[in-house]
Amino acid sequence: MAEPETRPTPSAGVGLTGAVLVSMRPRQWTKNLLVFFALVFSFNEGWRLSDSSEAVDFALRSFFAFAILCALSGAVYLVNDLADVESDRRHSKKRDRPIASGELPAALAWSTAATLIVSGLAVSFVLEPTFGLVAAVYVALMLAYSHTLKRVVLIDVFSISAGFVLRAVAGAVVLSVPISPWLYTCTALGALLIALGKRRSELVNAGPDAGGQRTALQYYTVGLLDQFIAIVAPSTLLAYTLYTFTASNLPEDHSMMLTIPFVVYGMFRYIYLVHAKDLGENPEELLVTDVPLIVSNVGWLVTAVTILAVARA
Repeated sequence: MAEPETRPTPSAGVGLTGAVLVSMRPRQWTKNLLVFFALVFSFNEGWRLSDSSEAVDFALRSFFAFAILCALSGAVYLVNDLADVESDRRHSKKRDRPIASGELPAALAWSTAATLIVSGLAVSFVLEPTFGLVAAVYVALMLAYSHTLKRVVLIDVFSISAGFVLRAVAGAVVLSVPISPWLYTCTALGALLIALGKRRSELVNAGPDAGGQRTALQYYTVGLLDQFIAIVAPSTLLAYTLYTFTASNLPEDHSMMLTIPFVVYGMFRYIYLVHAKDLGENPEELLVTDVPLIVSNVGWLVTAVTILAVARA
């Protein structure tokens, strides 16, 4: 008789630390880069590149906000995996996550999550009280998502979108600068597009056991999600296009419209990967592994920063 397969127990210290870090999903932290949008798009809202001391202060505050959100989001992922441990064990890939596999003890995961949330929120209020409030709302929303909202059809994807918007808001309030409402609109729609693509790939990859792996999937169909994507994608493009020539903090010559092709290509590339390759289940991995998407994102960023820098020189 064959010996039953056993999973090695991590050694104390390095093994457990690695398991904690994996459960905090560092690749997902790329979502928190949204906090830097306010830094980039607020050149004419209270500071100048020529004021080196203020520029350094703004950059440091944005960096600290990013680090805090990474800690808080990592804690939320720990809680999420604790809540989903049984369904994850039925998933072909998620069953290898440290908590689902038994590599990371639940007690350690709970204590780490609690420590990160308490310390992260405490530091966020010290950094900027309004930022602390936004961070607290973000944690509350994400915990509600992990516990209940992700099981409610439509509310699940809107909750994901709201999480992205809160990140953008956090980046603005930590600097105490106003940001065009268009940027929040674009962020919300873009995040909604990503969330719908994620659900579509999850549904396709899960097969008949979709409801067992994620409760909300039983209420979706591929056709329905395709219709939602067909509505949200052009809405996102229209919102971004309007943003480039109506936002008050952008150059008056409408040169920001030069970034539109990068957005169009990025959207098309993502939709292609979702429909043709079924790769939308882990969009954060696409951001760091898909070369055309990386080139598009870098091209957008370089073009936007160059336009803003030249306009404010």
